[in-house]
Amino acid sequence: MSSISTILGKAFEYACVLAIEEIVTSHRKIEVLNNSSLQIAKNRYENDISTEEQADMLSSAKSGINAIIEMEPKIIEDGNDILTLVLQADTSATKGGDIRDVLIIRRSLEWEIGISVKHNHAALKHSRLSIHIDFGNEWMKTPCSQNYFTEIRPIFNNLTTWRRQNLNWRDLPNKEDDVYIPLLDAFIKEFKSLQNTCNVTEKLIEYLIGSNGRDYYKLIHNNDHTTTIMPFNIFGTLNQSGVKTAPNIIIPKIEMPDRIIELAYKEKSKTTVILTMNKGWSISFRIHNASTKVEPSLKFDIQLQSKPEEIFYLSRKW
Repeated sequence: MSSISTILGKAFEYACVLAIEEIVTSHRKIEVLNNSSLQIAKNRYENDISTEEQADMLSSAKSGINAIIEMEPKIIEDGNDILTLVLQADTSATKGGDIRDVLIIRRSLEWEIGISVKHNHAALKHSRLSIHIDFGNEWMKTPCSQNYFTEIRPIFNNLTTWRRQNLNWRDLPNKEDDVYIPLLDAFIKEFKSLQNTCNVTEKLIEYLIGSNGRDYYKLIHNNDHTTTIMPFNIFGTLNQSGVKTAPNIIIPKIEMPDRIIELAYKEKSKTTVILTMNKGWSISFRIHNASTKVEPSLKFDIQLQSKPEEIFYLSRKW
C-alpha cells in the first residue's frame, strides 16, 4: 500500500504534466508519452486526492513551470517541431541515479531538461546504512575499507537479534548510545579515511543531489501556497537561449567543493553529523529508524544546510 507522501508526490507529477500541456500548447505542438508512469500519476491525481487538492496542485505546478520557462525559453519558443513530455519510471530512473521525474525534450534540437518534482519537502537523497551497504562505493565510487565493516558488524548483529525478538525501536532503552552513536562514529572515521585516499567531495555532491551527470530543476509544492524552484546547474547545460529569446533569469554554474573542513556531530546531538566543505557547502546527516519495528538498517535524512551563492531558490505564490 502506498504512503500518503508517495500518493501526493505522484499526483503532483501529473499536475506538472497538465500545467506544461496547458502552457505549451498555445506556443507549439506537444506530445505526452503514454507510459505506465503517466498512468500511475494520473490515477493518483484523478482518484486519490480531493478536487481541492487537485486545484491547489495545478496552481502550484503552473507557478513553478512558468518560473522555469523564464529560465528556459526553448520550452515555448515558437517552432514547427514537437515538444515531448515524459514521466520517468521510478525503478529505472532511480537505479541509474537519475532523480528527474519529468523530462521536457525537443528532439530536433537534441535538447532536454529535467525536473525533480517534490511535494512539501526539500530533502536530498534518503540513503541507508547497513552491513551490506558500501556507502563509499555507492555514493562516491570509492569502496569502504574492511575495517569499517568489521567495526559496524556487532551493531547490525544486535539489530538482527532484536528483530528476531520482534522488538520495536521504542523497546530499546538506549538506542542512541547503543546504535546511533557507534554507527555514526564508524561513519565519520571511514568518511575521513576515504577523503584521505582521494578527493570524494564532488562525487558526493553529485550523488546527494541526484545529478547523475545531468543538470536539472527541483520543483517543490509547499502547503503554504508557494512553489519553490531550485536550479542545479553543475555542468552548465541549463539556461540556454533560444534562437530569438534569451532567458529572463540567469543561472550561474555551480562551483563544487574540493576540500572538507570538518565532519563532526551537531552540537548537543546524538543523531546528526554536519559535513562542512569549502566553497559554501554544508550538509547534515541525521540518522533515524525508518520503521516501527527494529530492522538491521538505518536511514539518513540528508539536508543541505548551507550552499554556495550560485545555488538559489525562487519562491512563487499561487
